[in-house]
Amino acid sequence: MKKLVTLCIFLCLISFQESVAQNTSERVKKEANAPFVVRGEIRGRVNRAPVSDATIRIVGGEVVKTNAFGRFTIRTRVGDQLVIEHPSFGKEFHTVSDDESLVVLVDGFEEGDDEEVEKERQSSDLKRHKILLDSAVLFKKKDIDKSIKYIEKALENLYDNNDQKQLSDSYTVLGDIYAFWEQYDLAISNYQIALKMYSTSRLWISLGMTQLLNKEYAEAIVSFNTILRNSLSRYQKTSVYEGLGDAYKALKEYDKALEYYNKGLAIAQEDLITPKITDLNSKIAENYAAKGDVKSANGLFLNSLNLASEENVNRAIVEQNRVADFYNSTNSYDKEIELRKQNLVDLEKSGVEKKEISGLLKDSTTITSQKINYKIGNAFLQQEKYSEALPYLQKSASEANTRGDLIVEKDATRKISETYESLGAFEKAKQTFEDYVELVNELTLQKEQEISQASRFTKRSQDNQLRIRSLEADRVLREARINNNLLEQNLIEQSNTTQRYTIYSLIFGMSLLVFTIYLLYRNSKQQKLANNLLALKSLRTQMNPHFIFNALNSVNNYIAINDERNANRYLSEFSTLMRAVLENSDEDFIPLSKELELLELYVRLEHMRFQDKFDYEINVDEQLNVSDFQIPPMLLQPYIENAIWHGLRYREQKGQLRITISAKTDETLEIIIEDDGIGRKRSMELKTKNQLRQKSKGMGNIKRRIAILNDMYKDKVDVSIDDVTEDGQGTKVILTLKKD
Repeated sequence: MKKLVTLCIFLCLISFQESVAQNTSERVKKEANAPFVVRGEIRGRVNRAPVSDATIRIVGGEVVKTNAFGRFTIRTRVGDQLVIEHPSFGKEFHTVSDDESLVVLVDGFEEGDDEEVEKERQSSDLKRHKILLDSAVLFKKKDIDKSIKYIEKALENLYDNNDQKQLSDSYTVLGDIYAFWEQYDLAISNYQIALKMYSTSRLWISLGMTQLLNKEYAEAIVSFNTILRNSLSRYQKTSVYEGLGDAYKALKEYDKALEYYNKGLAIAQEDLITPKITDLNSKIAENYAAKGDVKSANGLFLNSLNLASEENVNRAIVEQNRVADFYNSTNSYDKEIELRKQNLVDLEKSGVEKKEISGLLKDSTTITSQKINYKIGNAFLQQEKYSEALPYLQKSASEANTRGDLIVEKDATRKISETYESLGAFEKAKQTFEDYVELVNELTLQKEQEISQASRFTKRSQDNQLRIRSLEADRVLREARINNNLLEQNLIEQSNTTQRYTIYSLIFGMSLLVFTIYLLYRNSKQQKLANNLLALKSLRTQMNPHFIFNALNSVNNYIAINDERNANRYLSEFSTLMRAVLENSDEDFIPLSKELELLELYVRLEHMRFQDKFDYEINVDEQLNVSDFQIPPMLLQPYIENAIWHGLRYREQKGQLRITISAKTDETLEIIIEDDGIGRKRSMELKTKNQLRQKSKGMGNIKRRIAILNDMYKDKVDVSIDDVTEDGQGTKVILTLKKD
């Protein structure tokens, strides 16, 4: 990057020297035999007004006329002479020096006609710009690509017009489009561009709301406080106070959040803004609940329920769901069940299959009958009323299956399996758990597809934004080129002035080029980071099916030898392990203490199966505070699995598995996984030809995860694998983990 900047500065200096050395009356001519198309404009010298219906011809060549805006296009060569004719000024001559756009200034053009044409042109441009923006808004929720194309056309329509208000409107609509499609970073960027051009209260509020959605709470507070200094409508002021309350609540500053919620509520009650009164009552209740003041929260939630029921059934559905969640959090399960049953009745009465929860932050939570039934069943389970819970869970799973809701179907199926187990119906619990495992695998595949689609969508959005940025840069460059052409026309009259402007234009153009290259370089780095995050998430989702497949083999072994008691115990332990694995599967890092709990549970399960093959011990340095360290989930399990399955399992005598965690320095710790198994070389010799052809997917994923993590976090993890003895017996894995 430094070399590129140095090269650009060097080119500027050369251009400056050449400009000073040239004679002011010389024209630089382009050596080219091939004809090319040149675009130009004819304008009056006094007021720069466009000259319409002027004739432009080349001696022995084409003849064209200017349009209503004084523009023309003609095929020519370097050195050709243009003859420009019009009744108002007679004839003018211009020599073509290059293939750049040109502006020819003429004397004698009547000013009055020019003003009318200019007004007509500006009016036409504004009408077309409004139509294009309306079209972009129309397609905002249907087709993001088509909507953004209309924005591009709107910006192209302003190509020659430096109207800051219209440019701001264009970038505002573009920000709205990105916000709707949850591309919040791009939305914020375009809102900020629009604000620099033309500031409005509505635009500041949109910026603040989008910053809230993007979890930029401190920035949102700055935006809302900025707009509070302006003149706002009463409804806008209520929304701003509500936004400030949401931001402070997210930052856990509950007293400040309550202050702003109450300010918004006071305005809403005074002006009878009914939806805002209900929303703010509910949010104040949530704020009290977050503070731990359950009594105050309960009273306010009852008030919000009454207010919502007075509005309409749809508003009542939303509030019932919110209050029922509150009852669940306070263990008021009977009240929760009663309210959710009413929620089901009202949802059916509304005639819609699902209800989107809407509000200031456009919450994406959806209320459906399958979700309500699942929550009712779960509330019964919390009270250990298994028989009452089962019908609701079964209905939830059935409805979710019909409507393609895999997440609810998976959760409901898992709860049904646990309910059967609690009722003693172990065969049904086993069958239902197998259905659950299939749903987990199906959901994993679906998530992989969603990640891939999200990656493509993000890439497409960034490409669209890059095109618009390029269009803006092109507009600036074209303005610079037109200015340069105008200066070139004045060269004969003011040679010294033209020379200075030429130098400034060159410097400006090169600076703009350097800036554009810098933006591309920065976007490239951001894209690399986004790609790493997506790859890391994809690899984590691949770990779970691989681990489930190996663990279920152990369950299958007990079933095969009809050891029902151990099979049930193993299945219960395995269920606990799977819940822990699924809870951690979306995290980049988890506390080391959690990972150790998971590993101890896994080793205990494997020891139950291979009791005659190995014993194990897990040693943690007493001086080490494991909660200070973070580790990627499921990072150690494949190494332990290899030690058991490929080392200890083939020993003729009972072996030993030893896991040691100790501090290496104040900032690093060392995890050693050591076994006295048959060793890697002997294990490879025992593999079948088919096994040799298949690479270990678990170990391959681990290596790729470590590589990506070290690239992102500067050598966070280091792993080495060695034989314990010189003759190749035993294997030792040493993993070094940094604290930060």
